[in-house]
Amino acid sequence: MPKLLLASNNAGKLKEYQSLLSGCGFEVVTPAELGIKITVAETGTTFEENARLKAAALAEASGLLTLADDSGLEVDALGGEPGVYSARYAGENATDTVRNDYLLSKMEDIPANKRTARFRCVIAIVQPGHTLPAIEGSCEGLIATEPHGVNGFGYDPIFYLPEYRKTMAELPLEIKNSLSHRAIAAQKACLVLAKLANC
Repeated sequence: MPKLLLASNNAGKLKEYQSLLSGCGFEVVTPAELGIKITVAETGTTFEENARLKAAALAEASGLLTLADDSGLEVDALGGEPGVYSARYAGENATDTVRNDYLLSKMEDIPANKRTARFRCVIAIVQPGHTLPAIEGSCEGLIATEPHGVNGFGYDPIFYLPEYRKTMAELPLEIKNSLSHRAIAAQKACLVLAKLANC
């Protein structure tokens, strides 16, 4: 089975992608497994730019077909923040708990009907020397008033899905992996990867 390099060592993201990309015709491997220790500066101003930067750098370093994503939370009441700065919103080394608390502090006076938000994910797939069109997924929801749930990672505990009456972090993994921004983008990516695996 050919190898697909996932341009991330984020444990939560790796777990999701290994599930989401199973059956796509590739063995998903990580930079750590291959002994690749490069850090790619996410200097892009959009999710797509950052995903392409990571995928291109890791594809060149490994010689493998590489998948990278950039994703984040866009809150309408905050003008689309934190957006591409989601991971660094509360500081460079902030924990998920600190990031969630920081965002909630900025939302204290925002009424329930103005707390709309979405998770967005953009995937870039790069063969050494050849970049494929970007793939996108999104998931609409609301920002809760306090964190709930222990599943998932990042902003999942404060991202509320009205149709389920739960935050993303309260959903079982199989449900999350059917509706999350990353799941939707990964489903589209799987179609692309399946064609490549059969070439």
